[in-house]
Amino acid sequence: MELRTHGARAWVEFTDPADDGQVLRCDLTWLTSRWTCIFGQGCPGIYADRPDDGCCTHGAHFSDEDDEKRVRGYASRLGPETWQLRDEGLRGGIVETDDEGERKTRVVDGACVFLNRPGFAGGTGCALHAYALANGQHPLETKPDVCWQLPIRRSYREAERPDGTSYLEISIGEYDRAGWGAGGHDMTWYCTTATEAHVGREPVYRSNEPELRALIGDKAYEQLAEHCEAFLAAQLPLLVHPATAAR
Repeated sequence: MELRTHGARAWVEFTDPADDGQVLRCDLTWLTSRWTCIFGQGCPGIYADRPDDGCCTHGAHFSDEDDEKRVRGYASRLGPETWQLRDEGLRGGIVETDDEGERKTRVVDGACVFLNRPGFAGGTGCALHAYALANGQHPLETKPDVCWQLPIRRSYREAERPDGTSYLEISIGEYDRAGWGAGGHDMTWYCTTATEAHVGREPVYRSNEPELRALIGDKAYEQLAEHCEAFLAAQLPLLVHPATAAR
């Protein structure tokens, strides 16, 4: 069941211990929720007519040139036992541009070129993800930035204090359906507010620790974890993520 309400939220703000010109603003309600990726474990996909795609139907937009270069490098290491569409990727390339001219992974037969389809001997799912696990790496090293960050959203804002000084505000929160822009309205299903995805054994700040460390740095993560633990210990039932509470 996908909930269409976010409920009350608890946020924490603290100065980045590695840079006093930055302030972290983090959604404790999201980060202490029990969301987890359920791809291959009941995920119906974001479109009803593409249930095996997960959220890989559109391909992945690259965040910058370095992101694309890194993904290209790992794509060159993928063998046919890991990447179902390797021949297609080598022949037609792995990158395309969308209608706005943004560079992204190519879509082949309705989904990302790196998505291994059901029935592939190497397993269903992202070939870059599978390569990482098979070689003792974390998938954030091999996959496009947007893929390993989702559904954590990092955003930036220049903020000004009453005394005229300014700082960079870095927000860490839930990449919800609205984060997809107008296209989010077309999705049949989305996981962050779906009760069936709030079945994790650990809260998000623990299950996604490597991703959060990559996004905000080790020192900031350690402080964030302390805030999350204190929030959970306080047992504020009104501020539990609604999809977690509905389980």
